[in-house]
Amino acid sequence: MNPEEIKKSTRKSFILAGIFLLLVPLLFFIIQKAPDKSGTSAVFRYSFMANEKLWSVLSSNSRLSVKKTPPIGQPPRVNGLIGLRRGTSAKDYRVLIEQKESAKELPLSSFYIIPKKSHSTDFRCIEGWSEERQFAGAVFSEWMSSQNLGKKADGTYYQYVGLETPDGEYYVSIDMESMLHPQTVLAWELNGKGLTLNNGFPLRLIIPIKYGIKSLKRIGKIIFSDQKPRDYWAERGYDWYSGL
Repeated sequence: MNPEEIKKSTRKSFILAGIFLLLVPLLFFIIQKAPDKSGTSAVFRYSFMANEKLWSVLSSNSRLSVKKTPPIGQPPRVNGLIGLRRGTSAKDYRVLIEQKESAKELPLSSFYIIPKKSHSTDFRCIEGWSEERQFAGAVFSEWMSSQNLGKKADGTYYQYVGLETPDGEYYVSIDMESMLHPQTVLAWELNGKGLTLNNGFPLRLIIPIKYGIKSLKRIGKIIFSDQKPRDYWAERGYDWYSGL
C-alpha cells in the first residue's frame, strides 16, 4: 500500500469513527426523550416486544426445561420478600378466582385433589444466578381443567393469567400458552419439603420456562382475562414476557 492509499484509509477510518461517536450520544438522547410505554422507554419496550415474539416461538409447549438431579433436602435460596411480609396460616386459606365478571374463593383442598407431580430443573433469576430445584404440586393446566376455568363460552382459552399475593403487593401476568406448559406447577413442595413462609407457603407458582420474577410466591388471587393483567416488574421497566 502506497502513502496515498494509507492516507485515504486513515481518513476513512477517522470519518467512520467520528460518525460512530456522533451516533452514540444521539441514540442515548432519543432513548431518554422517547415517551414511556408500559413503564419504560418506548424504544426499550418495543425491543422487549420483538424479543417476546421470538421467545414465544422458542418456548412452546413442546420444549421442556432441562431435567436436573433432584436436590432433595437442599434448602432453596430465598430471594425477594415482596408480598410475604405478613404471616399466614393454611387454616381457612382461600384463593380468589376471577374470570370475566365472576369471582369465587377456593380452599387449598381444591389444589391438593390434583395428582401431585414433580419436576427437577433450573430456577433462573433475572439477577444472573440459577439454582437446581425440585418442585412438586398440581400441574396448572390439570388444575384449571378440574375447576372448569380458563376457557370462554366458545371453548377458547383466555389470553392471559394474572396472579397476586394475598396483600396485593406483588403481582404478575403471564401468557396462557406458557401457563399451559406441562412444567408450570402450583407448588406446595420444594426440594422434597413443604414450602417455608419465605418461599411462598402455602402455595406458589413455579414456571421454569420463565425467569424467577414470574414464579409468584403465596398465591392469593388468580385472574383469567383477555386483557393483560398488571405485572410488578414490567411496570418498573423489565421485560414482560421474561422467557428463557
